Amino acid sequence: MSLRYLTAGETHGPQLTAIIEGLPSNLTLDFEELNFQMHRRQKGHGRGRRMQIEKDTASIVGGVRHGRTTGAPVALIVENKDWTHWTSVMNIEPIEGGDEAKRRVHRPRPGHADLNGGLKYNLKDLRNVLERSSARETAARVACGAMARQLLAAFGIKVAGQVIRIGEIEAPPNQLPVDELIRATEESPVRVVDKETEAKMTAHIDQVKAEGDSIGGIVECIVEGVPIGLGSHVQWDRKLDGRIAQAVVSINAFKGCEIGIGFEAARLRGSQVHDEIAYDEAKGYHRLSNRLGGFEGGMTNGEQIVVRGVMKPIPTLYKPLRSVDIDTKEPFTAQVERSDSCAVPAASVVMENVVAWEVARAFLEKFGGDSVEEIQANLEHYLAQTREY
Repeated sequence: MSLRYLTAGETHGPQLTAIIEGLPSNLTLDFEELNFQMHRRQKGHGRGRRMQIEKDTASIVGGVRHGRTTGAPVALIVENKDWTHWTSVMNIEPIEGGDEAKRRVHRPRPGHADLNGGLKYNLKDLRNVLERSSARETAARVACGAMARQLLAAFGIKVAGQVIRIGEIEAPPNQLPVDELIRATEESPVRVVDKETEAKMTAHIDQVKAEGDSIGGIVECIVEGVPIGLGSHVQWDRKLDGRIAQAVVSINAFKGCEIGIGFEAARLRGSQVHDEIAYDEAKGYHRLSNRLGGFEGGMTNGEQIVVRGVMKPIPTLYKPLRSVDIDTKEPFTAQVERSDSCAVPAASVVMENVVAWEVARAFLEKFGGDSVEEIQANLEHYLAQTREY
């Protein structure tokens, strides 16, 4: 059984719901760690007023007993506290004639799913599109990813993330060990290590917000402790780097992904790109560099997985762009919805958990069993095999 999940719910509905299938039995869960990931997603300089309303926690309502998974599907809910202000607009019951016009959205916002979704699903109230396409749904994805990273942690695999760029401001490279990187970025409102860069980024965000605009950036995720051989070269859709890239670009507002040095490889020669192979008794087979970001042939090579994602500026602007009213077909300035001026630091957290999910999925495909103990035995057998190779 492959690890998978489904989410449901709207940004102003009563709750988000997720069902996870494929987690093994006997995985001990840390509920504080689960909700720590939820809290991390809400932090960051540039977030909007919604984050002052919502204090996200994920409640497990199925598939866990006495702190351990049972092997059954795990059900999670994340309540929307802002729902109390939207009970009429978002009620599931039929409404009186004419009332449907209240809070109806008929002016699509550039850069959003509004118009495309309205045309595709023949919806004359674009709220039915924006409610589901909202990045609020990433709260459920983070909850699922937080479960996956607890599975990875049980087998010694660590996940970290940082912001590389916000707008015009780029952070200098750092080679911190993963544990130190995690500690340093948690202390920064923009999730960077360098304090001078932090000050420049926060000032840049404030300037953009004052101008009624928004700003995007680049975030990086690092996964350490991954064994050789997750993913496969034998079919295009089994290549783990490809699956990670698809997952990253599926995050709201993400428009690109690179692995290792990524697009930088286009201007370099082969001798400057590929990672030489070495062997010693202590490390076994390893690479002398990691420019390919932990992948060769769609499979992990035992080095750190290094993934970067590009987030565009949030399209909801307090200085709206031009659009067309779907009722009158006349030009109009796009309708304004409450939003962030910069969500790049929060997006870093989302990407960490999305990448963790894909790595966990590949991990279970390789070493899968119905219980944690069975997976441990499979992993130990495989590691012994690779040591003898």
